[in-house]
Amino acid sequence: MRNTLDLPAGLPVPQDDGACDHLLGTWVPEVWLASTDCSPVNLSRMGGRTVVYCYPRTGQPDQAIPPGWDAIPGARGCTPQSCEFRDHFRALTDAGASHLFGLSTQDTEYQLEVVKRLELPYPLLSDWELNFVRALKLPTFRFNSMTLIKRLTLIIDDGCITKVFYPVFPPDKSAEQTLKWLMQNRPAS
Repeated sequence: MRNTLDLPAGLPVPQDDGACDHLLGTWVPEVWLASTDCSPVNLSRMGGRTVVYCYPRTGQPDQAIPPGWDAIPGARGCTPQSCEFRDHFRALTDAGASHLFGLSTQDTEYQLEVVKRLELPYPLLSDWELNFVRALKLPTFRFNSMTLIKRLTLIIDDGCITKVFYPVFPPDKSAEQTLKWLMQNRPAS
């Protein structure tokens, strides 16, 4: 039996289209985001180093992957990516991450199921109204009448974006890539 967290071979690789080139050095906007820990989060007000991995959408275990999803470069792999951040949580915080969040345009109720099912030790943030996405001009794509964020990871130091990983592929290696960067770029004491 195939592990549902394994990504299928032959997924299309996303190309860097320059859609995140403007982000490095940008101050995070004053936007409040709903969180699965029931406390709204404003990333511009987070002290220390914050890691935010943005992903399109997590699926549900009782539903098939929608037709055409695997053909979208970088779309597949949100659950494996979240599990990798879960599994690397301690190492990421030991390497200097004060805060870790996942962020998507799915609503908080949907995300609460994901946090519980995957036993995530960090909250997921919902930008279902696209306020954060629009303020930072994050790259998105449309699928089945949904606007979804293209996969990327932001490192934010005291409200300023200091590193952007984009595109992120394969998604199940995103946490390792982030950890490696954190270990080589410790925040100033």
